[in-house]
Amino acid sequence: MRLVSAAGARLRRAAEEEEREPPPPPPPSHHSNHQFASMKNKFFNELTHLPNHKLKLPMWAVGAIVVVVLALIACMGFCIYKKCVNKGKKPKKVRERKGGRGRRKKDKDGEEGDEKKEGEEGKEEEEKEFFGKLEYSLDYNFTDNQLIVGIIQAQDLPAMDMGGTSDPYVKVYFLPDKKKKFETKVQRKNLCPVFNETFSFKIPFNDLAGQTLVLQVFDFDRFGKHDVIGEIKIPMNSIDLGQPIHEWKDLVGGEKEEQEKLGDICISLRYVPTAGKLTVNIMEAKNLKKMDVGGLSDPFVKVVLQHNGKRLKKKKTSVKQNTLNPYFNESFSFEIPFSQIQKVQVLITVYDYDKLGSNDAIGKAWIGYGASGVGLRHWSDMLANPRRPVAQWHTLQPEEEVDAALKAPIR
Repeated sequence: MRLVSAAGARLRRAAEEEEREPPPPPPPSHHSNHQFASMKNKFFNELTHLPNHKLKLPMWAVGAIVVVVLALIACMGFCIYKKCVNKGKKPKKVRERKGGRGRRKKDKDGEEGDEKKEGEEGKEEEEKEFFGKLEYSLDYNFTDNQLIVGIIQAQDLPAMDMGGTSDPYVKVYFLPDKKKKFETKVQRKNLCPVFNETFSFKIPFNDLAGQTLVLQVFDFDRFGKHDVIGEIKIPMNSIDLGQPIHEWKDLVGGEKEEQEKLGDICISLRYVPTAGKLTVNIMEAKNLKKMDVGGLSDPFVKVVLQHNGKRLKKKKTSVKQNTLNPYFNESFSFEIPFSQIQKVQVLITVYDYDKLGSNDAIGKAWIGYGASGVGLRHWSDMLANPRRPVAQWHTLQPEEEVDAALKAPIR
């Protein structure tokens, strides 16, 4: 009986505990979810259709909200643009920077390589540069103490003029004194000129050893400086003059000898057309070249009158002793008809007088037909001012250069 009563008591306690616990909520049903969604949509629809006074928002707040929203949209758009459109720009710049250093290094290396190549090519060109060649002869006459230099011909001279030709002539002289110089005739527009000219130097055989013979080929230019084409230098102590020498030699590029200052001379010209009378007044000279051992000269002036290249008359001034700035003031008159005056040439040569030997030319000036520069202008001024003396200073030129210009055909 006790067992039955205890089991009954347990059953009653379990029943009371079950009554005390709340029942679990029922599982949500599909119907309840549908109701929630409909209520939410209804709420938002009502909210959007409410007028502004029901929302209780002022107009400035609405405007501020719109501005903020637009700003956010603009920022988002800018970020998208930077990300999408300029996606590969920064890496490209980095690559360019990295590549730039490499390129600069390569460029420097390339420039150094190019300079080396150009230097090597320049050396090769200098080594390969060809100035033509000259045929000449040397023959010493022991009886007369004369060295006879023959200038025969030249070949393959480089073109120095714009037309692809040259006007070559050869200058022959000795170093170091340069006292006596000879020149061949100018061969017009010829790269393989034939000269066939000989020149004699009266030099004792014992004095030849310390001298050097120079054969210098020039391109003649009537209106400018004559350009050096090439030259040959022959030390006289290196050759055997016991027998005649006849040979070809390649020309070597040489610089033109510096133009030494020979001095200036003042000349006055006067022409009277009606009388056909030309008066040349040798007035004075200054800064003449020193020709004597004492550092002075004994100058005098020779005046030669030519017509169309033919010599007509010549006159000489007195000799002025031991001076480089002589004053002459000596006049010479020539009878020249007006019909011939246009083609008259006046050649003025200043000499250093030598009692024992030949007179050495200091310098020369050319006035009149075929002259250029001051010589032509002085002549034109004289013709434009008849019966009036016209004075002009002239710079003396080397005698051989003026003679070469006179030999060239007048254009």
